[in-house]
Amino acid sequence: MATHDLTCPSPMKATSNGAFQHENPLDYALPLLIVQICLVVAFTRFLAFILTPLRQPRVIAEVIGGILLGPSAIGRSEKFLNTFFPKKSLTVLETIANVGLLFFLFLVGLELDMRSIRRTGHKALCIALAGITVPFVLGIGTSFALRATISKGVDPASFLVFMGVALSITAFPVLARILAELKLLTTDVGRIAMSAAAVNDVAAWILLALAIALSGSETSPLVSLWVLLCGAGFVLFAIFAIKPLLGIMAKRSPEGEPVKEIYICFILTLVLACSFVTDTIGIHALFGAFVVGVIMPKDGPLAGVLTEKIEDLVMGLFLPLYFVSSGLKTNVATISGALSWALLVLVIFTACFGKIIGTLTVSMLCKVPFREALTLGFLMNTKGLVELIVLNIGKDRKVLNDQAFAICVLMALLTTFITTPIVMAVYKPARRGSPYMHKTIQRKDPDTELRVLACFHSTRNIPTLINLIESSRGTRKRGKLCIYAMHLMELSERPSAITMVHKARKNGMPFWNKIHDDKDQMVIAFQTYGQLSSVNVRPMTAISPLNNIHEDICTSAHQKRVAMILLPFHKHQRIDGTMESLGNSFHVMNGLVLSHAPCSIGILVDRGLGGTSQVQASDVSYNVAVAFFGGCDDREALAYGMRMAEHPGILLTVTKFVASPGKTLAFGAKLVGVTANKDRKVIKVADGTNHDEDKQEDDKFWSEFLSVCSKSEGSIVYEERLVESKEDLVTVLRERNKSNLILVGRMPPVAPLVDRSDCPELGPVGSYLASSEFSTSASVIVFQQYDPKTDVYPLVMEVSDYSNNSPKHTP
Repeated sequence: MATHDLTCPSPMKATSNGAFQHENPLDYALPLLIVQICLVVAFTRFLAFILTPLRQPRVIAEVIGGILLGPSAIGRSEKFLNTFFPKKSLTVLETIANVGLLFFLFLVGLELDMRSIRRTGHKALCIALAGITVPFVLGIGTSFALRATISKGVDPASFLVFMGVALSITAFPVLARILAELKLLTTDVGRIAMSAAAVNDVAAWILLALAIALSGSETSPLVSLWVLLCGAGFVLFAIFAIKPLLGIMAKRSPEGEPVKEIYICFILTLVLACSFVTDTIGIHALFGAFVVGVIMPKDGPLAGVLTEKIEDLVMGLFLPLYFVSSGLKTNVATISGALSWALLVLVIFTACFGKIIGTLTVSMLCKVPFREALTLGFLMNTKGLVELIVLNIGKDRKVLNDQAFAICVLMALLTTFITTPIVMAVYKPARRGSPYMHKTIQRKDPDTELRVLACFHSTRNIPTLINLIESSRGTRKRGKLCIYAMHLMELSERPSAITMVHKARKNGMPFWNKIHDDKDQMVIAFQTYGQLSSVNVRPMTAISPLNNIHEDICTSAHQKRVAMILLPFHKHQRIDGTMESLGNSFHVMNGLVLSHAPCSIGILVDRGLGGTSQVQASDVSYNVAVAFFGGCDDREALAYGMRMAEHPGILLTVTKFVASPGKTLAFGAKLVGVTANKDRKVIKVADGTNHDEDKQEDDKFWSEFLSVCSKSEGSIVYEERLVESKEDLVTVLRERNKSNLILVGRMPPVAPLVDRSDCPELGPVGSYLASSEFSTSASVIVFQQYDPKTDVYPLVMEVSDYSNNSPKHTP
């Protein structure tokens, strides 16, 4: 008994009486757990921040953080381990970590749509099978080498299967994140990789169930057979008994209505109950949670609400604990001596060789080009959390000893770490595009089709966008309007971001094109409008981190050959009329689009054009004002206004500002230059050197406008106003503050109208028009005309013979 007392520390009490009672909080379970969570989250987030430039997924930082906190690095200090991670606290820590893991596996199951796996093409299916079979076979060979050296005496069957599974897994969530970061989600490579990884994921879980069944402490093969049969029986019960029940709940949770709290409570409890059942069977508790996630109906708001309720808590707090509990079992110091390092190299080589060569060979047989096939090989070599789960179960079941466990953890870490840099080096799809003519609204032939890429963040932007589209469609029989409505969605580290991946179409651009897709009310609004009008409306979505989503916008604009990108302003108007920022990320995004756009740009300051609902075509009645000071941007604004004036419900008022003889509209002020990204565009400063050239263009375009005006039958009104000071400018503009919409150029040759502005992208006049002191009812569009002279380093390289080298793109 004495020996037993020494090896089993007494259980910890839950809470302390506090430091004033001379008690150390770290000797009690709850305060110690709180400190552990805070330490783990802070440390792993710090590592994730450091690894950001390397574009590594957060799972890498969490695995490294777990290893560093363990006995491999910081944990080599006995004092540190005994203070923050004493042995008597590990049961509580691992229990909480595994509860978090259960719900994470439920989320992973939610992401896997079995319908999309059933629709997987033969190419992706063959690549997935090769990506599993070849490394599994090589893993069996490696297991013989390990059993002969560092893993003597383990059960051969279970060790063989565990090593095969460990080497053949591809991490579906981690792969999706890497593809999104590298802008490969909607390429052929990305789509094949995602489909193959989804198949691989399901196969890996089946193999893991087999491995666990074989690793029981009972030596009788009948026990393993019973475990597998009961596991299969549980899956069938879940499909035929639990799934219909979940389907009823999903049907009773319609779009637009809050999901009942009892449904959420029932499903979360069901996850735990099924986990208990699979643990009782002898597979593992996480299988029950995963199966519930897989059979959960994906349509409707129920799955989305569940994800929102669970993911932040699980991903932010509990999951990092699992990596630390894994790291505390990993001691890299056990890999010592030439033999151990040789085995580490062997395992890494076998894992990489099996995945890469297997995938490469089958991809080439499926007529995938060599570079893309090689990229697929490295992408399929991505490991992640599931790999760690396999290894931890193997460690707990005594199938893997400390040395084999450490070798496999380092293998998983290295293979995932190298994926992003190697894929970036091997495969960077060239952004090429065929040149196109109409990159501006102002053009020689106004009867040609006008294409606009209209971006929006949320439902708040949609009514104004649709009303603006309706007002802009004109009445020309030949000059049609084509709108690409792009929903800008941030790709976060949350698992729910992966579900967006399934909404990609084969034309290389992300699309939402199915009415029954969940959360697509925005898309339905545009589709319905397009069906009821003569406007060609095509909904799209861009899924990217906000720091580089401008690349998606600009490349989409070029691919669709649009003349204008319409961006939402980064502020929205509150009820009291003041403008409130939506975040600095959207502000930065607009600035980057202005610098890189392959066409003209309009920034929409939305103050509710037409109210909060869509206006019928027959009810459109807007006063649209154009402030014309001169310059290319103002000509673009006037060209758009002339198009809007063709609509019978639009009254266009154009005000041309004229300075006194011998003066300019700058009134002595220094003109603002066009701000641009550091090395991507030449900075054009409106310093008056090209004044004569601009004036000739202005006069020429103004005469064209006057000829259109004479035939407009009263739908266009214009006036010339002589202004002698900045105050006169403001006075004249104020006369238009009750208009429904004001169009203005971004960089007219005019003095700044506000002393200080945090919106340089709107220019000297736009900054004033967007301020609350000017108006609370007039929406504003600020135009920047595309200038090929300043577009020195475009995101899309135009290749004149592009269409001869590849299939012609038809938008």
